[in-house]
Amino acid sequence: MPGMELFGAEERKEVMDVLETGALFRYNHEEMRQGHWKARELEEEVEIFTGAKFAHAVSSGSTAVATALAAAGIGHGDEVIVPPFTYIATIEAVIFAGALPVFAEIDENLCLSAEGIEKALTPKTKAVLLVHMVGAAADMDAIMPVINKHKLTLVEDAGQALGAFYKGKSVGLFGKTGAFSFDFFKITTAGEGGLFITNDEKAYKLADNFSDHGHDHVGNNRGMEKHPILGFNYRISELHAAVGLAQMRKINELRDKKRANKAYMKAKLSQITELTFRPMPDPDGDSGTFLNFFLPTTEMAKKVMKEFANHDVGGCNYWYTNMYHFINQWEHLKKLRSAAPLAIHHFGAPQDYNKLELPKSQEVIGRLISLGVRATWTEEEMDKQADEMIQIIKRVIG
Repeated sequence: MPGMELFGAEERKEVMDVLETGALFRYNHEEMRQGHWKARELEEEVEIFTGAKFAHAVSSGSTAVATALAAAGIGHGDEVIVPPFTYIATIEAVIFAGALPVFAEIDENLCLSAEGIEKALTPKTKAVLLVHMVGAAADMDAIMPVINKHKLTLVEDAGQALGAFYKGKSVGLFGKTGAFSFDFFKITTAGEGGLFITNDEKAYKLADNFSDHGHDHVGNNRGMEKHPILGFNYRISELHAAVGLAQMRKINELRDKKRANKAYMKAKLSQITELTFRPMPDPDGDSGTFLNFFLPTTEMAKKVMKEFANHDVGGCNYWYTNMYHFINQWEHLKKLRSAAPLAIHHFGAPQDYNKLELPKSQEVIGRLISLGVRATWTEEEMDKQADEMIQIIKRVIG
């Protein structure tokens, strides 16, 4: 799954450009750079690939989501609808913006459903933070009418879905703002890094200011820049941007290989008639990074994963017990434990997180197993992996 699957001379060349000049900071210092502006080049590559009018590189996918919320005007006391299946950073970004997470149901597409959003609405709902999970887009044809009907602000966390499109449009561009991750476990990686995207010029300028202590980046004198707004340090370094730039230039190759290998593995596993696969409203827009399939019951999924571990069958994720990605394990959120009081302690949580009833999400994630798809698999490796998985699943199902 990590982008470093295709890591080599191109990444080293971009990093050495930075080290040889000594200009590790993304702004100013023109006299040192010898024409190298890696963060800018990375942003341009993302704009070209996604079709976004504006992209801005930041220090992580988490800070990209935080920036997307701020640039969309989400803040103190706003209720934001979120999914229970996501990396915890999505929820943290809402809380640290001073906003209040409201959990809604997902469906077998593994993203918030239109029905789930409708049922979670209250008079205080300001926004939906839609997460495009495990490599593919949510059902935008169903979701956008709900967003428009209720005049909600849509922010997209596409941290796991760079390379995914929905009917020709990149994820991250359906709402006001969007965010990608470039951490080690994504289709392309900078080690750490993130990208904010938007087609809204005002939102872009806010993001550009917000992610660098509110600086306006006007003029060449770093010490004399004005501060239109308050912000914080979410800057990406030129070293991280250099790696991300080389990786971004490989994304089509990575995506094509992953899609082909995913199709191969799906065809192999399809011989197990009891398995079902993630329904996708636009299969052609898939990034190919995960093959998601369902066992008939949660207990069967648990047994299968236990047997995978016993027989050293790697590459599969069982999110139901994963400590990072599903609400069942978020005890720190349920008890609202933090280093210091936050806005949510002042306003009170909009839901009792200890007693949430999300039966559809529980049922879906309980039965789900996700196989991370590698671009570098050989046919021999895929046959071996698939045969081992098939034997185990058949034994468990009986």
